[in-house]
Amino acid sequence: MITLHHLNNSRSQRIIWLLEELGVDYDIKRYDRDPKTSLAPAELKAVHPLGKSPVITDGDNTIAESGLIIEYLLDRYDQGRFLPARESATYWQYLYWLHYAEGSLMPLLVMTLVFNKIKEAPMPFFVRPIARAIADKAISAYSGPNLKNNLKYVEEHLSNNTWFAGEQMTGADFQMIFPLEAAMHRGINSADYPAIKRFIDKVHAMDTYRTALQKGGPYDYA
Repeated sequence: MITLHHLNNSRSQRIIWLLEELGVDYDIKRYDRDPKTSLAPAELKAVHPLGKSPVITDGDNTIAESGLIIEYLLDRYDQGRFLPARESATYWQYLYWLHYAEGSLMPLLVMTLVFNKIKEAPMPFFVRPIARAIADKAISAYSGPNLKNNLKYVEEHLSNNTWFAGEQMTGADFQMIFPLEAAMHRGINSADYPAIKRFIDKVHAMDTYRTALQKGGPYDYA
């Protein structure tokens, strides 16, 4: 049986959703972030040396990284629903968005989050103005404009497609939901991105997604 090692408020929530859609038997082993640092607990390192989540164990296989987990689950358990035929145009779109989520979009979100945390971090009063100025400059000059450009790109794509790889759901949709939820949660005005909002609302209305939320526990981005 598959075991999902699940960290609250993390990318592993989308894996629960996929498992629900696939209808496979699985268990969830929950881990809680440190309330002060938001870091994963040390016991996750017993599953994966980097202490990362999501991680799944399936028999002798231990698989980390959301994109690889999605590829693995679809390769093993999909019944032709979410994995497009190889070499089709849809297949390459599916792979593109599967990798784009963590390769292009998430780094900008994480970078912006880190700089915002720097501005609020405890520090000597005489250092605070300098640190905040550096963080604000980094956001305004790099991560902010690049994030806006990427969200505009995603918005245009979803304006012309029902799902990320066309008219049918694929593994790419499971991968892309988290960065888009995170972007909206972190203050992006959803009115500026109606197609992204429609996508998120459509996913949030699905029975399997709501079941995944119930099983996964606290999740701030839904």
